[in-house]
Amino acid sequence: MESVLGCGVRVPLILLLMAVSSSVYGHFIVEKSSFKILSPYSLSAHHDAAIGNFGVPDYGGILLGSLVYSEKQPSGCDPFDGDKPFKSKSSRPNILLVDRGGCYFAQKVWNGQQAGAAAVIVADSMDEPLITMDSPEASGNADAYVEKIDIPSALIEKSVGDSLRRALKTGGDEVLVELDWRESMPHPDQRVEYELWTNSNDECGTRCDEQMNFVKNFKGHAQILERGGYTLFTPHYITWYCPQAFILTRQCKSQCINKGRYCAPDPEQDFWEGYEGKDVVFENLRQLCVHRVANESNRSWVWWDYVTDFHIRCSMEQKRYSKECAEDVMKSLDLPIEKIKKCMGDPEADTDNEVLRREQELQVGRGSRSDVTILPTLVINGVQYRGKLERTAVLKSLCAGFKETTEPAVCLSGDIETNECLERNGGCWQDAQSNVTACKDTFRGRVCECPVVEGVQYHGNGYTSCEAHGPGRCKINNGGCWLETRAGKTFSACSESQISGCACPPGFRSDGQSCVDIDECKERSACQCDGCSCKNTWGGYDCKCKGSRIYIQQHDTCIERSGSKFGWFLTLVILAAVAGLGLAGYIFYKYRLRSYMDAEIMAIMSQYMPLDSQHSQEVVHAEGQPLRGGNTVV
Repeated sequence: MESVLGCGVRVPLILLLMAVSSSVYGHFIVEKSSFKILSPYSLSAHHDAAIGNFGVPDYGGILLGSLVYSEKQPSGCDPFDGDKPFKSKSSRPNILLVDRGGCYFAQKVWNGQQAGAAAVIVADSMDEPLITMDSPEASGNADAYVEKIDIPSALIEKSVGDSLRRALKTGGDEVLVELDWRESMPHPDQRVEYELWTNSNDECGTRCDEQMNFVKNFKGHAQILERGGYTLFTPHYITWYCPQAFILTRQCKSQCINKGRYCAPDPEQDFWEGYEGKDVVFENLRQLCVHRVANESNRSWVWWDYVTDFHIRCSMEQKRYSKECAEDVMKSLDLPIEKIKKCMGDPEADTDNEVLRREQELQVGRGSRSDVTILPTLVINGVQYRGKLERTAVLKSLCAGFKETTEPAVCLSGDIETNECLERNGGCWQDAQSNVTACKDTFRGRVCECPVVEGVQYHGNGYTSCEAHGPGRCKINNGGCWLETRAGKTFSACSESQISGCACPPGFRSDGQSCVDIDECKERSACQCDGCSCKNTWGGYDCKCKGSRIYIQQHDTCIERSGSKFGWFLTLVILAAVAGLGLAGYIFYKYRLRSYMDAEIMAIMSQYMPLDSQHSQEVVHAEGQPLRGGNTVV
């Protein structure tokens, strides 16, 4: 009475024959988490655990707990006595171990959750490869608890379960185990690619209700992530084909389009009344084309609006599941109806439909992804999602798919993750004075990484040290260097001319922690001229000479004040001489050199002029008349 992963939607016999024939060599992948035994030391080891396809796996996280086991109810098929029937040897969460068999897997996990367990581990009862535990198919009893399961579960191999039971029965050391989902979801880069295999049929029971509730509840998150470029979403729809021998039967004609190539089960399982399977195929195709056409105009997120509105306005229950209603929804969303019709093609033609043919090809598993045989199925970064199709659970799994430190803000909200930087700064470097830290919160935990602040890059290991580098570093907490002000004077060990490090300014030396003043007078390193008096100041000194002499600090000497006056006089004389030479040069250029050049020009012109023309010119050199160009020859 277990439920191993299987088909979640009822399929008529003819279509089931096709499914069986295509699944003989099916490609099925068991999604796994890491299961680590930490104590007792003799059992310490890493093992694989198959993630249950219900509840809420903690993608991107870990769970450390104390393992507990009930000798009275080893299978966990009946409710455990009391609110908290298990008492561990520490304050750690309880992880319940149960045996396989006797009831549904989901029933065991539900009973464990009711008893206060943080997770349930099911030990296999036979030596075999790991399988995926699934929730039971639609049944009144199971429906009452399956959707309420919100803890993770996993299946471990029989040999591992036997070892754990023996350790628990001895009553020695506490058995500590760790479930780790951090690598269960690939996280290669800053964009998550995910796809939802769904169905427009809203009369197929619990599974259909689950997927439609998910679409409505997750729409907001999905559109924000898609608009921001954080995710790439693609919807898909499962179709079957009708075997050649049955194409002319009533069943195939009512459930298939394109001469039996693409089929869907009859919604009411009644071939004589109500909606037909081919109505579902039509709408599935329309929804695929809505996404394809909207994506061409960079509005791919409109698919979520269309599917949600269609379900509300055009449900089978209201007898409005039709082409006309669908077109009304498209009009309200400003979707190009003619383009969508062209994308859908002719459903009556005896040819392949390019859109649906591609969907059938994609149903076959590749690489890390299994064949798609269940509705709904969610695939994230090429890996099939396991767990409850619920808004928060799916959002956490998407967040686990981002490369660390590239997650969008929604992944770092307190509702879905714990900010580890809030406790002891995550064990990372911190400059409390300038409020600069190397701790960066991520969905998976935290990283210690030297930050960039106001354009200044910090360098270091991020755990014990980070140092500002480059221009502008002195503006941020003075680059982490010494800085002090006294009596209006400020000195700093940070220099903008250096890209890193600290160095005490002139007049100071380092004592290992800060800069201290050098007493130049006491150390006799300055003001040593004959007859000089020295007085130390903070960051410098005052030196006075005898009489009227002036102290020259660069040479540490005194000179006569009168000598200083003579020097200024001599400087002024030299400057005056230079100015006079410049003026003389200008006059020579203006009156002599220019006159010579004008005379040369006139001589050249006269060689090419006719004699008569020369006599008619109004240029008389001897009288100083103006030349044609406006100059006067003197």
